[in-house]
Amino acid sequence: MENDHGELIGHLNELRQRIIKILFTFIIFLVTAFIFVEDMYNWLVRDLDGKLAILGPGDILWVYMIISTICAIAFTIPVASYQVWRFVKPALTREESMVTLSFIPGIFVLFITGISFGYFVLFPTVLGFLTNLSVGQFETMFTAEEYFRFMLHLSLPFGFLFEMPLVVMFLTRLGILNPMRLAKARKLSYFTLIVVSVLITPPDFISDILVIVPLLLLYELSITISKFVYKKRIESDVSI
Repeated sequence: MENDHGELIGHLNELRQRIIKILFTFIIFLVTAFIFVEDMYNWLVRDLDGKLAILGPGDILWVYMIISTICAIAFTIPVASYQVWRFVKPALTREESMVTLSFIPGIFVLFITGISFGYFVLFPTVLGFLTNLSVGQFETMFTAEEYFRFMLHLSLPFGFLFEMPLVVMFLTRLGILNPMRLAKARKLSYFTLIVVSVLITPPDFISDILVIVPLLLLYELSITISKFVYKKRIESDVSI
């Protein structure tokens, strides 16, 4: 009983140390990003015809912190993934450990890909459509806070949602998921993704459609990837 208690304390101490390392890494990246945040801000608003308005002295600080935080999150993800891997490694077999480690670079790449898709594809499309609705009817003026909040809603969620194929591939590789289970859960998954899309997007029909369609395609891609990985895993088990 005492050994179990000591082992639990040891695990909690290790978990605390790894969380501290992740937070320390995040703070380092946050400070670094904040040093260059003005350049990043100028690049993000490069296509605007005029300057963004602010309603109070705290608005620009909020915008700068959001930009810096997103950069810090992006670069902390591989470090956090590695720390999680180091924590769970003793409980994994050698094969599971190597498989898990090999997925860490993909987590970072897909996060950046998802944010890029949201920023370069969805954001200008939705913003252009909504702006065109006001032509000849209203005088358009964006505040810095609302502009970047709108950008955030259409970009950041995709950084996490684009991890779906990798997560499915990983769980299939470990035998937790299989393509048959994913296909059977298609209706429920579609409903869940549609609800998520409505919740993360601005309240307009075009935004919902532009987010729902890629998510459903991602789910179908995940099923296809799962079929491929499942087939390879079955062939590997048979050969053994």
